[in-house]
Amino acid sequence: MTLLQIIVLAIVQGITEFLPISSSGHLILVPALTDWPDQGLLMDVGVHVGSLAAVLVYFRQDVATLIRGFWHLVTFNKDASPQNRRLMLALILSTIPVVVIGGIVSKMGWNDTWRTIEIIGWTSIIFGLLLYVLDKTCAVNKVIADMRYGQALIIGLAQVLAIIPGTSRSGITMTAARGLGFTRTEAARFSMLMSIPTILAAGTIEGLKLFESGDMALSTDILLGAGLSFITALIAIAGLMAWLQKSSMTPFVIYRVILGIGLLGLVYG
Repeated sequence: MTLLQIIVLAIVQGITEFLPISSSGHLILVPALTDWPDQGLLMDVGVHVGSLAAVLVYFRQDVATLIRGFWHLVTFNKDASPQNRRLMLALILSTIPVVVIGGIVSKMGWNDTWRTIEIIGWTSIIFGLLLYVLDKTCAVNKVIADMRYGQALIIGLAQVLAIIPGTSRSGITMTAARGLGFTRTEAARFSMLMSIPTILAAGTIEGLKLFESGDMALSTDILLGAGLSFITALIAIAGLMAWLQKSSMTPFVIYRVILGIGLLGLVYG
């Protein structure tokens, strides 16, 4: 891989992982539109590790709360904070669907057939418009502390749709949370926290594939990709959270629609 390719892939991953515009779709588009060779599993894992580190750093207080909640769960501590325990259980419930269904899809190899520009174009438009409708029309009065287990499961089921490239994991989970009445910043916050076990699960699957292939040697390229992904992801998260405190999801919807129309124009034109 060239230095330019590493930089572009790391920045694309870091920016798009947490913005509601689909990281997988953009990572597929980069080699498809530039004729660059596929970056390979090791680079994929590297840039995802960088973006995971960014969300752990930015939401370190929430992560500490989740760790305490997990510890209280496994030690059956009845005197522990019910809020910590509830958040941990909600996160577990929201992660189960994508781990189970995503594992089946990956095992069967179905996701490889969905990695096309045409599908990315349609999903960018369809799920972008759905985000716009729910962001604009649904009531805004709930925070994560109000989340019920059933609501967490609904958001988790919505996350399964992100298996289809172009849907956007963060986008579809924010859409579901907005549909359930959570504020924009709280919807984004829960979506980011959901990314922790999701990226860990995806990274574990890819890591096992690497182990089986025997190609486990780290290189300067991988470390550079991970570092750049960390920096850009941290900036993207901070920027998104600041933006949502005062404005809507509309700019991301506009971007998705323009991107989708452009991609479909390439396919059908």
